[in-house]
Amino acid sequence: MNDYRPSSFSILPPVVKNLIIINGLLFLATTALPIDLIDLLGLHYFASEKFKWYQLISYMFMHGGMAHIFFNMFAVWMFGNAIENLWGGQKFLAYYLITGLGAAFTHYVIVYWQMQPLLGAVNDYLAHPGADALTTFLDSEYFKVSSNEILQHFNEFKEEYNSLLHSGNVEKAMDLSVVFIEQYKADYLNGQIVVGASGSLFGILLAFGMMFPNQHIYMMFIPFPIKAKYFVMGYGALELFSGIRNSPEDNVAHFAHLGGMLFGFILIKLWQKRNI
Repeated sequence: MNDYRPSSFSILPPVVKNLIIINGLLFLATTALPIDLIDLLGLHYFASEKFKWYQLISYMFMHGGMAHIFFNMFAVWMFGNAIENLWGGQKFLAYYLITGLGAAFTHYVIVYWQMQPLLGAVNDYLAHPGADALTTFLDSEYFKVSSNEILQHFNEFKEEYNSLLHSGNVEKAMDLSVVFIEQYKADYLNGQIVVGASGSLFGILLAFGMMFPNQHIYMMFIPFPIKAKYFVMGYGALELFSGIRNSPEDNVAHFAHLGGMLFGFILIKLWQKRNI
């Protein structure tokens, strides 16, 4: 067989099928239940007060919208069924979960590196609060209104802070500033959240490119067939470029995708070495 073209959605090995079902049910629950499941089951930053150990697994089954879950599950089926049929369900599931964990680890290593300057500035202010220091911090690149929650807290703080200063109650104003900066720090840490099966999906893409390197892939957005190995390399290069560019408007966890590929590559090489 020179080309790889799944013929229909009836090609559903058990693990792929159940992954799609679980993701679909949780997405329906996200839209139907009066609970913020994204906040509860999405993966928070390890230093956040909202971080729970089970989020390391649960985040892989949460999605932020219809397009997000549709394209992820379509790709899990399209590429995952060939890998599961080749490896068997147990090995495929282990690979899926490990690459998802690797994606989360890689993403938050990058996030940790990116956040340290901001957290350092926050901690410096908390150690030495003052009116001039607060003005400097609020005017700096380290103060980022990255969510409606932060904006709401800032507007409430600004009104009360200015009122205290105008009334001459500088000490209370400084105490209030410390409370606000502590809340800002908590809001910022809590706002770092990842959801989706994309990390595992990119691990699957990597596996497909390694297991079936010369199979041709037909995609709607590519006007010609492309060998799997070139498709995977090109997609990986695009993710690396997007991650390094770090556009403020881009909320995609590109390094999580690369982490899924990296851990997938390492795992496959280990299995090949041990003949598993």
